[in-house]
Amino acid sequence: MKRTLGAPGWTVLLLAAVFFIVPLAMTVAFSLWEGRGHYGFSAYRTLLARPNLGPSLLVTLELAFATCALMVVLLTPAMIFMNLYAPRLRPLFEFIAALPFVVPAIALVAGLSALFTGPEWLIGTPFYLTIPYFFLALPYAYRAIDVGIRALDLSTLIEAGQSLGASLGQIIRMVLLPNLRPALIGSLLLTFTVVMGEFTFANVLLFHTFAVLINEVGQNAPTEAAALSTLSFLITWGAMLGVLILGRGVGISKGTA
Repeated sequence: MKRTLGAPGWTVLLLAAVFFIVPLAMTVAFSLWEGRGHYGFSAYRTLLARPNLGPSLLVTLELAFATCALMVVLLTPAMIFMNLYAPRLRPLFEFIAALPFVVPAIALVAGLSALFTGPEWLIGTPFYLTIPYFFLALPYAYRAIDVGIRALDLSTLIEAGQSLGASLGQIIRMVLLPNLRPALIGSLLLTFTVVMGEFTFANVLLFHTFAVLINEVGQNAPTEAAALSTLSFLITWGAMLGVLILGRGVGISKGTA
């Protein structure tokens, strides 16, 4: 039998829609405001003429993709091995994942700058930000991946793969990762969103990212800052849609194969 939401369910959905849509609509309307009751795209035209828009956006996108790659390469195998061979370490993993919620960002920057002093080829480039960004996005990515892993019977999958002669690496690549695809997609989307909107680390470490540009523009041109925020929203949602389509396409191709 089909279940309907009913009045309480529709009320919650309506309130959620108002909560998310109204601020976005107000930001878009303000970005189009030209004064004296006139609206237009002058803020967007001025914004596109800024020479530092392209470089700051490119750097932020590179950092977002690099941080997402770190999440897949480092966090996912560590969580798989923890659940398989060291379940007693779960409290330690959860404690580490929750630290970014407890420790202020400025304290994380100070500690990272004092402890991590090399190599020079990394510190002198914006990719140095992938280290703090990794820890900043860790709570969100950890929870998304953890939900996916705990939904699987890892021991049974490992034993079934080994009984067929597959190595552990083959089992992880061909069995576990495809089953974890929805969780991985969720963790990547959350990580991408965190990196796109992060300001404190980049500003303190003197790297000119997209969030730093929004702050600079907002000090003198608020309508352009609103246009930048709208652009950031569109880029983030476009990236989310692309990852979802890519993940669904990979799933369909593997299923047909």
